[in-house]
Amino acid sequence: MARFRSPSFWLLMAFVVGIILWPIVTRSPYAREQAFVLLMYMALASSLNIILGYTGYVCFGHIVFFGIGGYTSFYLIHRYHWHMIPAAIAGGIAAALVAFLLGAAILRLRGAYFAIATIGVNEAVKSLVRNLPFLGESTGMYFDFKVYELYGGPGKALWLSYYCLAFLVLIILVVSYIVRSSKFGLGLMSIREDEDAATILGIDSARYKTWAFTLSAFFPGIVGAIFFFKNGNIEPSDAFKLFLSIESIVIIMLGGFGTVSGPVVGAIVYERLRGLLLVNPLLKNLHLALSGVFLLIIVLFISVGIVGFFRQRFPALRRYLI
Repeated sequence: MARFRSPSFWLLMAFVVGIILWPIVTRSPYAREQAFVLLMYMALASSLNIILGYTGYVCFGHIVFFGIGGYTSFYLIHRYHWHMIPAAIAGGIAAALVAFLLGAAILRLRGAYFAIATIGVNEAVKSLVRNLPFLGESTGMYFDFKVYELYGGPGKALWLSYYCLAFLVLIILVVSYIVRSSKFGLGLMSIREDEDAATILGIDSARYKTWAFTLSAFFPGIVGAIFFFKNGNIEPSDAFKLFLSIESIVIIMLGGFGTVSGPVVGAIVYERLRGLLLVNPLLKNLHLALSGVFLLIIVLFISVGIVGFFRQRFPALRRYLI
């Protein structure tokens, strides 16, 4: 429990709780939707950070777990009338199981080969789902409004989705902090710095990477379940949208990879910039291109991210930035 005495951890948690409470206090549907998107970015980026930030393995197809979790949960609710919460957990477990099985094969690859392999996995799963009749093929599935009667109506179901996502974000941050400050996390970071040297020193890199990959897949599966329950419909093009993975990578690199607070800071800054782009009629259609340019600028000029920059420039802040 000594690791939880760090003031930086509690400062970060208090900050995120403040964001969570904003729509709850105001009871504003607009604020809730704004906060939901922001929290979703935090959750996806923090989850991806476990494999990207701590091991250095860039996973462009990480959104496949978001889609797997979403489809698993949606099917259980739609076909067997499960409650959303256990269905979401089942979605996370399904995503983690797929990651565990995949890890044995694709984690043998490194660098660009691994990144390309994950894109291939995402596209393969998307194509498979498009050809499965019980999942609605290319048109997907949708809920009848009667589904939401169990939760007190559509309005209360929206708030339930928000509460579940908010609670999940707090859990992800706690897990990320524990991983970073544990022996397991140190092993992952040694793999990031020099995998061959880490292996020589006795670290079972294959096992470490597989468990990190599995853990990083569990949470996006639950996020996908919550997101599509909230939307009321799911289809392959939305569930396996590669651009969401790219956005998550941009957020991690912007905030600071390998840090707990980096994805939080990156999500806030990115969401603000994204909002400015979407309201600009000249730039809204260049969203993807500008995200790529933004990622290139980050890599070239602030490769350590915002959190890393402040930790290097102002050593006194290291106590408060994790």
